[in-house]
Amino acid sequence: MNAVQLTAVHELAIAEVASLQPIEGEVIVTLKAASLNHRDLWIKLGKYAALIWPITPGSDGAGVVTAAGTGVDASWVGREVVINPSFDWGDREQVQGDQYSILGLPRAGTLAEQVAVPVGQLAAKPDHLSWEEAAALPLAGLTAYRALMSRAQWQPGERVLVTGVGGGVALFAVQFAVAHGAEVWVTSSSADKIERAVKLGAKGGFDYTKEGWDREATQRAGTFDVIVDGAGGAGFTALMNVATPGGRIVYYGATRGDPDTLAMRKGFWKQLSLLGTTMGSPADWQAMVDFVATHAIKPVVSDVFPLAEVGAAFDLMDRGGQFGKIVVTM
Repeated sequence: MNAVQLTAVHELAIAEVASLQPIEGEVIVTLKAASLNHRDLWIKLGKYAALIWPITPGSDGAGVVTAAGTGVDASWVGREVVINPSFDWGDREQVQGDQYSILGLPRAGTLAEQVAVPVGQLAAKPDHLSWEEAAALPLAGLTAYRALMSRAQWQPGERVLVTGVGGGVALFAVQFAVAHGAEVWVTSSSADKIERAVKLGAKGGFDYTKEGWDREATQRAGTFDVIVDGAGGAGFTALMNVATPGGRIVYYGATRGDPDTLAMRKGFWKQLSLLGTTMGSPADWQAMVDFVATHAIKPVVSDVFPLAEVGAAFDLMDRGGQFGKIVVTM
């Protein structure tokens, strides 16, 4: 079968690899589509922990079960599924365990014609989603759902701010919060991305590159009970400025690096909660998939590339040109 192979930093190719055979408890999913995450880009750039070569990256995928190993109910064969990329969470809902891993490193991932996964990682593809939309859902949808619902524990009537709208997790956070009935605002350096977020249900947005955007935000919208952030960096203090006293800032990434300083006085005086989060538990996964099906939420797909053009898909992510998820079809 054909699969993307990363053989060293910046060394990406499509190669013929051995066909997969399921072991006990596993299935083979013949993939219809996969999608990229920044994790895949960091692996390609050599900026991810515990790198191994060669590796087939890819955490997100949707397809059809075409083979089942021993111990797996044969009725799985032929089912249309999406794959939970969060492996071996552990027995504590609060935090992943020592054996936790994410599909695509060290285990071969979804940027291939087939992938082998334990049957417990599967969920039925929501009927209202295309293959491209289904492939866009898993990692970013799970991360956003856990951030908003499990960690920040959004409550009715609370105002939400989502930073850096345009990326997959941020857009899911907007869609999930809007579906819950929240008043949602966003930040971006792009007026076009803010406008597109408004079309998804956000009330408005702010250009975080403008000095004093935090003052503008509180004047226009008030303060925010829940802030979902994936950037970090020097702008983190501004998030503390716009947080409601007693509010929660939940962060899932640091694309702008660590803050140089943390305004601790703002934090303790306003009694803010800073909540780190990543991916999600099996309970989060099932709740997220059910929520998407119940509310007929459609992931935002930015661009679609065939597997043969996967290099162009990585290039698009590297320059940050997407609005939503970048999908690769098989």
